[in-house]
Amino acid sequence: MVDINQQDERLNAALELFYYAYRVFTAQPDALLAERGWARVHHRVLYFVGREPGLSVNTLIARLGVSKQALHGPLRDLQEAGLVLATPSAQDKRVRCLSLSAAGAALEEEISSGQRALLAGIFSECGVPAAQGWQAVMGALAQLDHSVNRRPAEQDIQPIL
Repeated sequence: MVDINQQDERLNAALELFYYAYRVFTAQPDALLAERGWARVHHRVLYFVGREPGLSVNTLIARLGVSKQALHGPLRDLQEAGLVLATPSAQDKRVRCLSLSAAGAALEEEISSGQRALLAGIFSECGVPAAQGWQAVMGALAQLDHSVNRRPAEQDIQPIL
């Protein structure tokens, strides 16, 4: 029989680890964004647009799981800074397709490279089975987000190491 109190304590410990890990994972990007008076949503916009140039505004809204209103300010900030470009779609001129300028790509790289290095170091230190376990847990959590219409699909998940 499962001891509920013991299970709750393990889950509480997992929650705490998740919280502290996320704090470490976001500390450097948050500091870089704060220098510009920006927040994490600015980073998310740069990241997703950088990963998929030509992404429509509506698809970005779905990926981020935010409202059009919540995206408007950060997207405007990034466009005014010359980091994100919006061009009409070739198929439908009403649709705006987003891409990063050279400066936007450089900023996204600066912000995300520390996170990639952090993950690479931890995965290397913990080994392939741990990295695969982490990827399985994060993939399963991400699959619960039904607002995401493309990523991360199971076929998109590649082995980390």
